[in-house]
Amino acid sequence: MSLRDGDPAEIGGYPLEARLGTGGMGTVFLARTSSGRPVAIKLIHQQFAGDEEFRIRFRQEVAAARRVSGAFTAAVVDAAPDAAQPWMATTYIEGRTLAQHIAAEGPLDGPELRRLAIGLAEALRDIHRVGVVHRDLKPSNVVLSAEGPRVIDFGISRAADQQTLTMTGRVIGTPPFMSPEQLQAPRGVGPRSDVFSLGTLLVYAATGHGPFDADSPYLTAYQVVHEEPSLDAVPRALRAVVEPCLDKEPEVRPSADELLVLLRDLPADLGSARAAGADAGAGRTRDMATQHHLATPPPSTPAPGPDGASDGTGPHTLARRLRGRWRPVLAAAVAVAAIGGGLAALTASGIGEGDEDTKGGGVATPGATLPAGFTAWHETVLGGQPDIPDELRCVARGDALFCGGGGVVAARIDVADGSRVWTVKSPGVPVQGVHLAGATEDTVIGFRFAAQDASQDPRSEVVAVDATSGRELWATPSGAQSTAVTGRTEDAVVIGTDVVTVNAANSRFESRDAHSGRLLWSTPFPSDTRCAPVAMGARLLAMCASDEEIDAVEVNRSTLSTVDRGTGALGTPIALDGPATPMGVAGGSLVLLREHRDGPASDGYEGVVRVDPVTREVAYARLPETLDGTPGMADGTVYISAHTGRVTALDPVTGRRKWSRQTAVEGASGPASGNDAVYFSSATGRVVALDSHNGEILWTTDPQADGLTGEMGASPRVTVLGRALAVAADGNTVFAFDTREPPKSD
Repeated sequence: MSLRDGDPAEIGGYPLEARLGTGGMGTVFLARTSSGRPVAIKLIHQQFAGDEEFRIRFRQEVAAARRVSGAFTAAVVDAAPDAAQPWMATTYIEGRTLAQHIAAEGPLDGPELRRLAIGLAEALRDIHRVGVVHRDLKPSNVVLSAEGPRVIDFGISRAADQQTLTMTGRVIGTPPFMSPEQLQAPRGVGPRSDVFSLGTLLVYAATGHGPFDADSPYLTAYQVVHEEPSLDAVPRALRAVVEPCLDKEPEVRPSADELLVLLRDLPADLGSARAAGADAGAGRTRDMATQHHLATPPPSTPAPGPDGASDGTGPHTLARRLRGRWRPVLAAAVAVAAIGGGLAALTASGIGEGDEDTKGGGVATPGATLPAGFTAWHETVLGGQPDIPDELRCVARGDALFCGGGGVVAARIDVADGSRVWTVKSPGVPVQGVHLAGATEDTVIGFRFAAQDASQDPRSEVVAVDATSGRELWATPSGAQSTAVTGRTEDAVVIGTDVVTVNAANSRFESRDAHSGRLLWSTPFPSDTRCAPVAMGARLLAMCASDEEIDAVEVNRSTLSTVDRGTGALGTPIALDGPATPMGVAGGSLVLLREHRDGPASDGYEGVVRVDPVTREVAYARLPETLDGTPGMADGTVYISAHTGRVTALDPVTGRRKWSRQTAVEGASGPASGNDAVYFSSATGRVVALDSHNGEILWTTDPQADGLTGEMGASPRVTVLGRALAVAADGNTVFAFDTREPPKSD
């Protein structure tokens, strides 16, 4: 849409190119930064500029948008809430809104509908985790981008810990997609109001109309508060999940985390609204899912009678019955995620893949060639929960690729053709961030969670598997705390032929021979602290923080100590100022990134810290600016990949920027390096190769899996196999290709 007479030529120094749309609060324009990056600028209408209450709300909008900027939202680029006419610039997300898509092409169905549902649930999860309630989730605020759905416009959102502002005489929200409490008592609106809105939005996406549609907004609002939703046209598999979201009582609705697991239980093909009543079996989705979680599956859902009613055990009753079942089912998994983010190594080959003394498969040798007999391949490794789109991480050893994560303890894949030799599954519900710990020449170390209906301990274990046969060798209970200490999920590390773990009580390190499991030593943590192991090449360090700071989820004073690999004895602690995350090794020093904190929330990384464990010297260098995104290190360079796709390379000594490059791979993890290139990839399997010297884009692949890009701080998904790459993607997908022939979609 071209600019109109009277539109400004620029806003805040950003030249305007087009008008994207206008709404009740402002007009949105397309503009560009000085580097050519497209941004969307929302300019608040002049009539609101003099309203101080509105300005307060707009400041809250900007603050909320900054807090949740990530893979599922539009990242804030710039803002001026105190300008004469307030404005905010965010990353421009290309794509139609859900409202535009439905108007043009009709309702969604099948895999497209399932992807939308899971993507929006992941968006709400990330929004709510930082204490923000959106409060206006509706079809025009969802953009269907190439990388998945994006939630935009936090115009009436608020931080959950701030006082709610209401504008006298005005309804704040959009009635067809508002919750009952939002219409009745807006000051009491919490995260589960967004869950209600998501339920209405999914009904709209599946049918083309909302569950409470009426001839006027007033009748619609009445039905939201007092009437049951109209769900007859919703595919039954989706209906059983949506109905609890639309309960009038907020506490009965699932949380975003709980909803996400319910949605992941859905079959790949949900069917369509047109076929909603055709297949009685479709209503049995949760029955199928509970076979993974419950000792006794609930009875199947019978087909409805001629009048559409059932005998009381149809989708409505099924959904009600589930409310008492899925909460305890998920309790252990959600608790583990909240405490420590799960269990996994920083990378499959240890911290700083591609750095000094690395023994993994992350770096190609000069003049690298393809593995013997190699042909491009694509493999899906099914775990204990085949309907949950897990992600694996892999490490190469000779002609074998060992992968693990989520519902898979470990699997062996032939590097040449992708054929699976063996798979060891984990029965429990996977937790985001749980991946492979590593491998020696004869042993693979992974993680296992107990089935959620099991009463016995341990709930989580470190497991050793014979690399040749896949036979389990030994297992030991494991703790889950490293994320709070180091910012990384690394409660077990493989160093040489040993495995160092944290015990289940989170009170000591234990070192074992990787193959035999023989206990080599056990060392308690210093008094009133909890620690995580850090592998620095062949050296072992302990990173520790006080119980008080860990319990407060705000670690600001951590320490590093050397650990004698023969006896487990801890050296004198080296104090670190501020929260820091280990990256890798450069010049004999451990390199960490220092976080910039606003309370317990991280705003990104503000500096580089180097610690020499021999001289005990600590050096600090400030970054040119605070950078937010997923950090990593390869070949002596620190990288931060922003959720918008921008990759920044930093010198680990000075903190200076080497180069910065905008890519098309949003939400990328990385890096992995080889062949003078550095590789980043997203959960969709989209990979970008950059020249490691100047950041020039060498090539980019198209997506290879139906993945989402929501995992923050993800460890590298790419394993370098000489001239080939193996890439892990969503849905336990692993594929490999020749870097000279990167894959494209048909």
